[in-house]
Amino acid sequence: MLLQYIRHNGSEFDVVIMLAPASAPMLLTRNLLYTGITRAKKLLIIIGSDRIVNYMVQNVDSKKRNTGLEFKLKMIAQD
Repeated sequence: MLLQYIRHNGSEFDVVIMLAPASAPMLLTRNLLYTGITRAKKLLIIIGSDRIVNYMVQNVDSKKRNTGLEFKLKMIAQD
């Protein structure tokens, strides 16, 4: 799974294989690159082009996550 390294919050692994697909631009952020790097204790393998990795290093935009939490809280408050 693409975001598997994020799901293991705070965990470290000897080897991390990180996908950096050009087809998923919303995932190509410096923050996600940092997360993948910091999970690897011994070896990080990034599957993606140098161009994509350079883009991730420079991309500090954090996209607003649309979780629907605000809507759900409003619905609960109305009950």
